[in-house]
Amino acid sequence: MKIHGPNPTNFNPYKQVFKDKQAAESAASKKDSIEISNEAKKLQKQEQPNEARAAYVNEIKQKIENNQYEINYDKVARKMHDFWTGK
Repeated sequence: MKIHGPNPTNFNPYKQVFKDKQAAESAASKKDSIEISNEAKKLQKQEQPNEARAAYVNEIKQKIENNQYEINYDKVARKMHDFWTGK
């Protein structure tokens, strides 16, 4: 006959602490996620750049590369002032 005493042989008093810690870690490891619908994906694929806008951007790029682009400082300052004053 075996006598093990009042405590079971397979008793671990820290077992619940380990389970709580693992549950907290698994909850912390979950991150925010986003799902894009198929309809939104189709819209992104169909969206074509505006041809007039693309031509304008290319024109400016060429002027910058050729050192021909001139900045109108008064116009820039006026637009900044109007933006910050809410006009």
